[in-house]
Amino acid sequence: MKLIQNLFAKGILSEARKNDLQEELKKTGKTEEQIILEKKIISEDSLFQLKSEIFKIPLKKIRPEEIHLDVLKLIPEDVAINYKMVSLEKRGDIIEIGMVYPEDISAKNALRFLANQEKFNYEVFLIKFSDLESFLKQHRTLNLETDKALEELKKEKEEISKTFEEKLSLRIMAEDAPIIKMVLVILRHAIENNASDIHIEPSKDKLNIRFRLDGILHRNLFLPKSVHLSIVARIKILSGLKIDENRVPQDGRFSTNVNNKELDFRVATFPTLYGEKVEIRVLGSEEETTSFDKLGLAGKSLELINEAIKRPFGLILFAGPTGSGKTTTQYAILRTLNKESVNIVTVEDPIEYSIAGINQSQVKPEIGYTFASGLRQILRQDPNIIMVGEIRDEETANLVINAALTGHVVLSTLHANSSIGVIPRLIDMGIRPFLIPSTLRIIISQRLIRTLCPHCKTKIRPSEKTKDYILERIKNMPSPAGKNLKLEDTFFIYKAKGCDKCKSSGYMGRIGLFEVLYMTDELAKLISENPSESSIFKIAQKQGMLTMEQEGVIKVIKGETSVEEIVRVTEER
Repeated sequence: MKLIQNLFAKGILSEARKNDLQEELKKTGKTEEQIILEKKIISEDSLFQLKSEIFKIPLKKIRPEEIHLDVLKLIPEDVAINYKMVSLEKRGDIIEIGMVYPEDISAKNALRFLANQEKFNYEVFLIKFSDLESFLKQHRTLNLETDKALEELKKEKEEISKTFEEKLSLRIMAEDAPIIKMVLVILRHAIENNASDIHIEPSKDKLNIRFRLDGILHRNLFLPKSVHLSIVARIKILSGLKIDENRVPQDGRFSTNVNNKELDFRVATFPTLYGEKVEIRVLGSEEETTSFDKLGLAGKSLELINEAIKRPFGLILFAGPTGSGKTTTQYAILRTLNKESVNIVTVEDPIEYSIAGINQSQVKPEIGYTFASGLRQILRQDPNIIMVGEIRDEETANLVINAALTGHVVLSTLHANSSIGVIPRLIDMGIRPFLIPSTLRIIISQRLIRTLCPHCKTKIRPSEKTKDYILERIKNMPSPAGKNLKLEDTFFIYKAKGCDKCKSSGYMGRIGLFEVLYMTDELAKLISENPSESSIFKIAQKQGMLTMEQEGVIKVIKGETSVEEIVRVTEER
């Protein structure tokens, strides 16, 4: 009864309350931990921190998706449930074991027996009830389903006669029920974990499955290398790709029903040393294309974008690297402009969402159908609004400018690190400076940041270093944003903590950081004289443009994200 006695010694329990709990302990057969948590005497975090101090065993915190399945399997599920312990991580020749009751003799004996049987050395750590449940919940279904599918596949192969086995084609293997089931299991778990991408990566002796969650890749599952060809073939069949071509990359897409929801997936294959790697982008459905309020757009940036898209013609350009959310913002604008009275035509690479009412076309460079040739055809389709996936060359750049000049609203993207870098980039591509002010309406540069989990984010006073970082960025903010942002001498921000709902990451979901540069007479004059990035930046700040870092600081103060996340994203620029 060390925990109850310790709580009494600390003054948290009265003597009468202590005696009641000890009596209940004897009658019910429950553990001290269970009774303390049921009675809500202290939080689970505080309880296990106290237990760690009493038993001199470090409290371990690890995210469920970081545990390899082959490590987790060292302790069978029934043993994990019965003795409340799980294998966490392999460190050299040591296996880290997490236990809720490391002091329990029977649990110690069970662990010692397993270690002898499986021939591994171990080190014990304390884990909480909630963490144990997260580990089991994260891996239980995936573990069982993949094992079951592999066992079914093994049995089917054993039942096939040698004569037939010699004739067994890759397509037949790919259409085996266990392989179909295995691919569906991977897709379903990606959706349930809110993954944006699935990476299927062959190595020398295993098939690695990784999910990208909120922009960060996480290890999720290892499968035997023997199923690699069948899984890739199954995905190729779904995507309409050539299953017998593995020497060159291929692109495709497919739709399927996952958890009673019709979802789209974009597929790209890539030949590697150990076989084809497959990347699957989870696209969701048309209904999930994001609206402005969910993008993170607010304040003056949102006002400028709304004003620009109301103009009857002009160019709206997007800047940022791959994966920065440019296409999502473009689709949000197209959804806003999508009315029965207008003709919207796009040429994309690839088409990410199919939107009703919009005429979408995908480029095919292998047959000569490029952005430039596609744009020429679009102009013959009597469009009001045009979206060109990307300006990649001088020819496409000139066609986009001419389309904007001749009375069309044109949306396109350009690879540049920031909005102020777009204008010099256009000039480098051969666009004459005097054409830019008359066509360009607005430039939107963006990145994606993770937002704090609303269920567990913690209010804190910033450290001196963090406080100085925030105040320095506010000091340099242009008006009116800087003047309107008043902070007390003592102010609070939020930090990531981690809970079951966010899988212990402290973050849930992503929003955009934006730099929005719009055309003014002063900027137009500069473009014809000396359009260097430094001079453009001075005018942009003068007219009130916030940098991504400055906008990020505002989101930190609002409690939407953390300083660490802003620094991580803006330092990548």
